[in-house]
Amino acid sequence: MLRVIGLLLLIPLFDIVLLVTVAIPFLGALVTVALVVLTALVGMLLVRAEGRATLRNIQQRLAVGELPTDELIDGGLLIAAGAFFLTPGLVTDFVGLLLAVPFTRYPVRAATRRWVVQPYVDAKTGGFASGQVYVGGFPNDDGGPAGPGPAGPDGGSGSGSSAGGSFDPDEATDVDFEDNDKN
Repeated sequence: MLRVIGLLLLIPLFDIVLLVTVAIPFLGALVTVALVVLTALVGMLLVRAEGRATLRNIQQRLAVGELPTDELIDGGLLIAAGAFFLTPGLVTDFVGLLLAVPFTRYPVRAATRRWVVQPYVDAKTGGFASGQVYVGGFPNDDGGPAGPGPAGPDGGSGSGSSAGGSFDPDEATDVDFEDNDKN
């Protein structure tokens, strides 16, 4: 977590170094300031328009009874884009532009879903949201394979014998519950 915070703090530092060493000597101080302000204003207008479109998409998905997962991730990315646009500098404005434009936001959304949202949801639900749950008994139980799916963590087919504690559907029998109710 500290590395992420450090990286986020290095971006504005890199932006300032770029402005002082490259933009001001070649463009001049007044033109550089005007360029930074102009890109921030145009970026905020773009984020505002995309935010309205995303909100409209969320409402449409909810109206038909669907979950707006992509739209919610887009909303979070647009909030980040707005923060990047408010940070003065050309590099942060470029990153904000990448997050604000829909066709460049799509790969960022896919990466966010895969490496941020899915691990978080799996950690909170114990794997039930993605289907990575233990089905062969209790985890780390000596009586059978422990791991996701019926095959266990190693991907093998299990022992196949009922003496080992694993379940074999070929050896399963129907249970007559009426015979057990003799109390």
